[in-house]
Amino acid sequence: MSGKPKLHYFNGRGRMESIRWLLAAAGVEFEECFLEAKDDLVKLQKDGSLLFQQVPMVEIDGMKMVQTKAILSYIAGKYNLYGKDLKERALIDMYVEGMIDLNELLMVHTFQPAEKKEQHFATLVDKATNRYFPVFEKVLKDHGQDFLVGNQFSRADVQLLETLLTAEEFKPDILAKFPLLQSFKARTSNIPTIKKFLQPGSQRKPPLQEKDVEKVMKIFH
Repeated sequence: MSGKPKLHYFNGRGRMESIRWLLAAAGVEFEECFLEAKDDLVKLQKDGSLLFQQVPMVEIDGMKMVQTKAILSYIAGKYNLYGKDLKERALIDMYVEGMIDLNELLMVHTFQPAEKKEQHFATLVDKATNRYFPVFEKVLKDHGQDFLVGNQFSRADVQLLETLLTAEEFKPDILAKFPLLQSFKARTSNIPTIKKFLQPGSQRKPPLQEKDVEKVMKIFH
């Protein structure tokens, strides 16, 4: 058995994508075990691998970890991406919670019924540009450093970059009014481990397409 973390999820973004991002940013190689059908999920549930009967699940350091936030916190702590003290950790958690709220909106867009898609798109653009991005623009301005917390790279930076790039897939000019976020995106995209993850052929997953929705629904429902 290799020492690499093993990720159990479907072959797509969803809640596992932030975990892939964080491991990649930390320079950690990982293996993926894709759920292809409902039976694959049921097998994990029946053999006791899933504490709360749900994925994502990550096998790491002899544990079978579930719950996305817990997994992300563990990886961040293990690879020194979680600040230098409790105050920095609290800031990182606070910023990340905001990003997760926005990411949820982005993540579920593909699953919206046709008649609700337009309204949902308007809502996510509004919240991104009027609630969330102004916060991070101001944090960067007030903090005056390259990174969001302290003066070192953390999980908050990784998850912000992931969120910015995802938002741009929906609306390419969504960062037009946020010059500091634009420069943050350029700067963090060039960190070697992240630059590698952004290359074609990496384990980063493409945006979920309409045709993928049915397959995902069959696994989980």
